[in-house]
Formats: sequence, structure tokens, C-alpha cells
Amino acid sequence: MLMAMSRSRAMANLVGRFTQLGTTRVQTLTSSYCTFAQTQMFNRSNMREVTLLEGQHNNQLMDHDSGKEAASVHKQQIGENVSKKDKINFLTTTLLDLKDSKEAVYGALDAWVAWEQKFPIASLKRVLITLENEQQWHRVIQVVKWMLSKGQGTTMGTYGQLIRALDRDHRAEEAHKFWVKKIGTDLHSVPWQLCHLMISVYYRNNMLENLVKELFKGLEAFDRKPPDKLVVKKVADAYELLGLLEEKERILEKYDYLFTETAAAKPKKSKKILSKKKKSGRRKPTSTPEDLAGGDDMRAE
Repeated sequence: MLMAMSRSRAMANLVGRFTQLGTTRVQTLTSSYCTFAQTQMFNRSNMREVTLLEGQHNNQLMDHDSGKEAASVHKQQIGENVSKKDKINFLTTTLLDLKDSKEAVYGALDAWVAWEQKFPIASLKRVLITLENEQQWHRVIQVVKWMLSKGQGTTMGTYGQLIRALDRDHRAEEAHKFWVKKIGTDLHSVPWQLCHLMISVYYRNNMLENLVKELFKGLEAFDRKPPDKLVVKKVADAYELLGLLEEKERILEKYDYLFTETAAAKPKKSKKILSKKKKSGRRKPTSTPEDLAGGDDMRAE
């Protein structure tokens, strides 16, 4: 019994010593690991500093060696080697992917033209046509307004694009305000194609008072005669819907020649004109590619 008790005490003392040794070893290993980690972090930090200093030194040497050459060489513009097609595709993709934010769109456009020597109006028109084909009317509005804010694209063609986009984006009232501010004060010289566009906008959006009393009356005041019966039909229908039947009859009677004119006369006249152009074309060209392109490019509306 006494021997068993003495053995138990001896085992307890031995276990206690091993426990103290284990604790001490764990503490030692932990301390060593911390020291190692700190050393590695210090070494890495020193390496970064050395690398940074070496890079700065090399850059200073390169700047010193090439300083004289750089002074005489024209700075190459960013995107100079990028084709026009790639630039257009890049901007189109960017605009389609952007969130619906005026600041984001304007920022992208500013960055796109920042390194252009001349304002890329032709490229932007191609971008607008693509956006129209995708029926991105809100984006078309943003691009056109950005162009106008830069003093660019101030043509009847661009105005037509904006008005049509506003109409398709269900913003007819804004289209009306733009018309009054930018176009409606000069009705004696506004192309009929643009006038017809605005008449259609008023007609579709039930803005009949604006159609007949402001726009069409203004055109008649300058003795502007509608070019086809479609315009007269819309005006006559507007008068009827407003209950102005006498005005409707007056319009139909005044421009009845557009409805009674035979369709056979025009083709004969156009054939003669075409034959004359062909004959004159053999001797001397009568038009240039620039003439065919047109100034305002109303087809891009």
C-alpha cells in the first residue's frame, strides 16, 4: 500500500515536470515563430524599399538619357494607332453597357474625345445611327444633348434626331419646348421634312392646338405650301378633332391639287430629268461625293 502511494506521487511529480517543460517549449516555439514572422515582414519591407529605390534610380537614369530626345519628339496621342472603326465600336459598346446616368454618359464621351485633335462629329453620327437601330432612344437623347452642349452638331439634321428620339422616349412635351426654342422662330426656312416630323409628333401625341394654331398657321403665314397630301390629311384631321370643320374644308379645298394630281405626270418628268443627267454625266460630272452627302444629312434624323 505504501509502495503504491509512493509510485503515484512519483508519477505525479514526473507528469508535472513534463507539463512545465511542454508549456515552456510551446511558449518558446511561439516566441520564435513571432520573431521569424516579424523578421520576414521586415525583410520583405526592406526588399520593397530596395526595389522601389532601384526603380526610381533606373527611371532617373532613363529620364536623363532620353530627356533631350523627348524634347524634340511630338508626344504621341493616346488612341492614335486605333482605327476609327474600333473607336466607334468601343464607344457604342460602352454607351450600351453604361447605367442610366447622365454623369456616366457625359464622362464616357468626354474621355472618348479627350485625345482627338478635331471633334469627331462624323464618328458620333455613326454611333447615333447604331443607337437608333438598337432603339436606345434615351441614350440618343443624352449623346445629342452632350454634342449640343459642346457647340457641335447644331444642324437641322441633328435637331431632327433629337426631336424624334424625344418622341420615341415619350417626351413629346420636351420635344415641343425644344422646337419652340431652337426651330419654331424661323419657320420661313425650316425644311419641310423637319416640319412634317414635328406635325407627326403633335398628331401622335394629341397636341392638336400646337399642330394647327402654332405650327401650320405659322407655315401658312410664310406662304409655305405642304409638299404632299400626308401633311394635309393630318392637319385636316386635327381641325376635325378640334371641331373646326370650316377650317378643315378650307384646307382640303386649298390643297386639293395634291389629291387630284395624276400620278402619271411625275414619272414622265423624272425620266426626262434622269436622261438629261445621264447625258451631261458623260461629258462632265455634275456632282461630287460631297454634294451627294449633303450638308445637314437629314437622312440621319
